[in-house]
Amino acid sequence: MKQQLCINNSKTVDKILLNALQEDIGKGDITSETIIDKNQKARAEIVAKEKGVLAGGVFVKRLYKLLSPSIKVHFIKNDGDVIKKGDIIGIITGNARKILCGERVALNILGRLSGIATLTRKFVKRVSGTKATILDTRKTTPNFRFFEKYAVGVGGGKNHRMGLYDMILIKDNHIKLAGGLSNAIKKVLLRHKRKILFEVEVKNLDELKEALSFRVPVIMLDNMRLSDIKTAVKLAQGKAKLEVSGGVNLNNVRKIAKTGVDFISVGMLTHSAPSLDISMKIK
Repeated sequence: MKQQLCINNSKTVDKILLNALQEDIGKGDITSETIIDKNQKARAEIVAKEKGVLAGGVFVKRLYKLLSPSIKVHFIKNDGDVIKKGDIIGIITGNARKILCGERVALNILGRLSGIATLTRKFVKRVSGTKATILDTRKTTPNFRFFEKYAVGVGGGKNHRMGLYDMILIKDNHIKLAGGLSNAIKKVLLRHKRKILFEVEVKNLDELKEALSFRVPVIMLDNMRLSDIKTAVKLAQGKAKLEVSGGVNLNNVRKIAKTGVDFISVGMLTHSAPSLDISMKIK
């Protein structure tokens, strides 16, 4: 669907990181300022406490650059690498106070994003050998979507639309307010003349046939039974790409993929992925 995110979008990245640091540090780290000499140096190791897929290292490097340009951050493992319990992921050297100031934000980023990448990798592996692509959704943490969708890409998934602004997706509430599926599609075609990618959500085969009559490029099959998905693939063959959404999990995703659909969107990649356990230790 959408292109993968560009991590060199420095304005977006810096804004997220600076807000996160401000939230945690506020007026200052009063514990470290009380106990640790302002010129004391330290070396810290970032260590994996369980197996998973690493994601977020690029953002942690930038985080410490914003805290103190003199701090050195070296990642032994790269984003996308499989890490296991006990692995030293990276090493941070420099001012001890500054290292500790960024510790919790850095670990929160690594844990959250690695958890998403790990779960995404599991879904991608389950559909291997089929034509289906695993997509994320907009079910993300407020103000953290850019990072979370990056993690999906690291795990091997693809990004659906970033927000409401970059793709038209006609859903059930739009259809109700427009007075029906056909009315909603006609309004899109009248205004945009097929110059923008758009997708329509349908709940049954009758709605699918209605959407196909307008040559809608992408049709989302929302919470359909497996038998209906198989029928939908036959009906849409060569006419539209199909996306399955709703109720997708690791137990049923391969059966869905084997029907021949093009995309499978999985909300739990970003709203339910457990964080990976990662720690930082001063050596």
